[in-house]
Amino acid sequence: MDDPLVNDDARALIADLTVRRQSVATAESLTAGLLAATLAGVTGASVVLRGGLITYIEDTKIRLAGVAPQLLDAVGPVAAPTARAMAVGARQRCGATWGIGLTGVAGPEPHGGHPVGTVFLGLAGAVDTEVVELALSGSRWDIRIAAVHEAVARLRTLVEGQ
Repeated sequence: MDDPLVNDDARALIADLTVRRQSVATAESLTAGLLAATLAGVTGASVVLRGGLITYIEDTKIRLAGVAPQLLDAVGPVAAPTARAMAVGARQRCGATWGIGLTGVAGPEPHGGHPVGTVFLGLAGAVDTEVVELALSGSRWDIRIAAVHEAVARLRTLVEGQ
């Protein structure tokens, strides 16, 4: 039986990546590994999931994902450029076709001038990296789960669009 967080998009993403012989890696802040765990909940994920970096604090964003300290000083940990750098770092450091970076505010309090539910999702491929800003709602847990589901769905769209 699959993990209870696994949905049809996660199963389809793992299947799509497998057929294309592509791989994925994550750098996660607010989701703290939940995205990688969700992908790993799909049977066959070991073929495509290269790894995941939990970069919950600025220091680990720098050391693990390779985010430039100057970038964090300039824009902070919850920002589009930070999500972009995290996605690129996950892709490069784990040797994956795709990298996903997730950073944001799950709550219960705003952070760095950003309201609860603000999430930046970076998706890095071989040619381009895109960042999406999400405005999610609900409890801390709801926001984290919704961020994971958005990341999976949006990467699936990019993979299928190749």
